[in-house]
Amino acid sequence: MKEWDVMLAPYKQAVDELKVKFKGVREQYAHSPRHTPIEFVTGRVKPVSSILQKAKRKQIPLNELEGNMQDLAGIRIMCQFVGDIDTVVELIKIRNDFKIVEEIDYVKHKKESGYRSYHMVLEYPVQTIDGEKPVLVELQIRTLAMNFWATIEHSLQYKYSGQIPRDLEERLHRASEAAFRLDEEMSQIRGEVREAQKIISSTADFIHKPNSK
Repeated sequence: MKEWDVMLAPYKQAVDELKVKFKGVREQYAHSPRHTPIEFVTGRVKPVSSILQKAKRKQIPLNELEGNMQDLAGIRIMCQFVGDIDTVVELIKIRNDFKIVEEIDYVKHKKESGYRSYHMVLEYPVQTIDGEKPVLVELQIRTLAMNFWATIEHSLQYKYSGQIPRDLEERLHRASEAAFRLDEEMSQIRGEVREAQKIISSTADFIHKPNSK
């Protein structure tokens, strides 16, 4: 396990640093009059058990993991509206603290299963005691509804070892379409939602504002 800890340490560092950076973007929006496209940010390093399972499934030699497994480190950015995904993508593209090596738009071009999300693979330079080490980080950008569906689908994939029964697959696909229709409906009333959030935010600020007397 110590060897795994050593190998995965740069990936953990990359996740920790990117979470701070993307949360910082959210904070900047929160202190401006503009709507924040980032609802929240999560991240993880793939568990060793999952790494071994995937390496076996994909026939990746363990000494070649770093160049052939792009999701050892993962960041997920959640958005309220589908349109926010495009905003986040553009924000990422203008940054110069990492390099985009791959991107796939599963929002406009969903997977056959019904899965939707915007994927990027970033090459992020981690500063270590031995110098700079570039590591690959998978970034997923999705709405809350997309994330709910993807979480359920992932659990079922695990339960059925990737062989989900046909009738359940069909129900999942219908659920995916329902989730996307929900996203579209929310996008139609996003102006109203934003106004409501501003009112709630200003009310909270007033309640918690210290007495000037």
